[in-house]
Amino acid sequence: MKDLMTVNVYLPQGRVLICGSCLEDTHPEGFAKLKAEADEVYALCLEQTHINMAITKIAAMLGTGRVTALSFASVDRSPHCTQLHYIKHEIERTMKLDIPVKSYVVPDEEPIFVSDEAIDLSKSLSKLAEIKP
Repeated sequence: MKDLMTVNVYLPQGRVLICGSCLEDTHPEGFAKLKAEADEVYALCLEQTHINMAITKIAAMLGTGRVTALSFASVDRSPHCTQLHYIKHEIERTMKLDIPVKSYVVPDEEPIFVSDEAIDLSKSLSKLAEIKP
């Protein structure tokens, strides 16, 4: 797995998976399932890299037109990894995305798809506070 932040933006192509750098070690089975669906896999640690730097890098990468699908995957319940799923929405503020973009969390062995609505809700503590268990 290559480090996203050290790869030239013109190199990624095809179906790209960007995942939290610890995912392969913490949840190898779930990681393997997602990796099997990708042409290329890149690691990104948002404890190490500020999300704004990652957004700029990924937007430039998408601007090349070489990426045909993009997926984000993270461990579950990590405040840093959760930010991976916000990147799509931040990029959409500045450019139109013409490719499918999906998000997954891997709490154990099975990746779980995360909808755009769930991602939006996770950014709004006031809306979450209204939900009664």
